[in-house]
Amino acid sequence: MLGSLARPEVGAAAGAALVWLVFAGVAGPAFRSLAGTAAFLNAAAPLGILAVAVALLMIAGEFDLSVGSIIGAAGMTIMLLTRHFDWPLWPAIGITVLLSLAIGFGNGFLVVRTGLPSFIVTLGTLFAFRGLTIAVSRQLTRRTQLGGLDAAAGYPSAQALFGSEVFGFRISILWWIGLAALATWVLLRTRFGNWIFAAGGAPESARKMGVPVARVKIALFMITALAACLVAVTQVVRFTGADALRGEQQEFRAIIAVVIGGTLLTGGHGSAVGAVLGALIFGMVQQGIVITGVDADWFQVFLGAMLVAAVVFNDYIRRRASDAR
Repeated sequence: MLGSLARPEVGAAAGAALVWLVFAGVAGPAFRSLAGTAAFLNAAAPLGILAVAVALLMIAGEFDLSVGSIIGAAGMTIMLLTRHFDWPLWPAIGITVLLSLAIGFGNGFLVVRTGLPSFIVTLGTLFAFRGLTIAVSRQLTRRTQLGGLDAAAGYPSAQALFGSEVFGFRISILWWIGLAALATWVLLRTRFGNWIFAAGGAPESARKMGVPVARVKIALFMITALAACLVAVTQVVRFTGADALRGEQQEFRAIIAVVIGGTLLTGGHGSAVGAVLGALIFGMVQQGIVITGVDADWFQVFLGAMLVAAVVFNDYIRRRASDAR
């Protein structure tokens, strides 16, 4: 019994099933229909993409609170390059990817070199990048919102890859599933996955065994930044515009989704599948509240309650597993 409960995603799977049953009963066909399913999957996909990457980093024992600001910065970078400087879209996306990777590298380098808590370092870069994005946007365009991306060269092909949909299901869902599958394979089937667990579970022992803990953590910060960039690209291409404030609070929602998915705040234990389920719960509750007409303020109550419940449950399983050993 304890062995099955010790799987990181078990609690999230039960929670997802319960949430679906509740809203399927309360909201009825509007929630259970193909359109209803598409609605909550579409809502969950951007958070899911982010949560999968954040899960890997948290398993390694670190946090990245700057991912929300990277979403805003990446989106505005694409818009400024294409609309203000008249770049084609694909080179603008390429430069934005490189910029995001550089930000992730900088975050990771600061954390491993200074030894400061990643929570503090990335909280600082969260405000720095958000402020820089707003300041540069206003300096160049006197605006913090830009549109008209569909006029940029290369938009049709980018739209097919990042902004299309079939029967109401957005292509971002496929990106989410693909990244989750890749992350699961990396965690369970590769040496790098073993290094991730070791870096979060027992970093000093891992170093003594030759695990490049610092490089692993820097790489994971770069992956979270890349995931934030991907979310920004899908949103900018879909909505043909960007907002410097886009991505606000997403860093906290991603962490909550990951914790709901069974990843320990202390690192060394978790899964990408759990992060997927955590994001799925978000999407179902968000759309379920809309369909049932419940006041949207209750969504914040749900977030807080689910976070506390998940932390208590995860800690209980951790202590039971430790006692069993």
